[in-house]
Amino acid sequence: MSLVARAVEAAGIPTVVVGSARDIVEECGVPRFLFTDFPLGNPCGVPYDRGMQAEIVGLALDLVETAPVPRTTVQSPAVWNASDESWRARYARVDDSNRDSLRRAGEARRANQAAGGS
Repeated sequence: MSLVARAVEAAGIPTVVVGSARDIVEECGVPRFLFTDFPLGNPCGVPYDRGMQAEIVGLALDLVETAPVPRTTVQSPAVWNASDESWRARYARVDDSNRDSLRRAGEARRANQAAGGS
């Protein structure tokens, strides 16, 4: 998406990338970047939290108007889980406590896909 944003911007259309992979997006040199410190795949916030999502979209739209220079990065003040900041330590972790359940979930997903499911 970062390279697409640069191409769209070159065509004269303002863009903002909202994302969680700060190092990657900044390396690509997007014109405007709203960084959200959330698990990958959730750049606009907690699923079904419409208030948080509206806030983040609002910040992104504001960034189109207020970015002072190219390659501007703004960090969202939104917090993924204020009551549990240890989500980072658990994110995508595989260990003895979850290995079997993850394996079963993967096998079920592959069987579903092989059967023509989504």
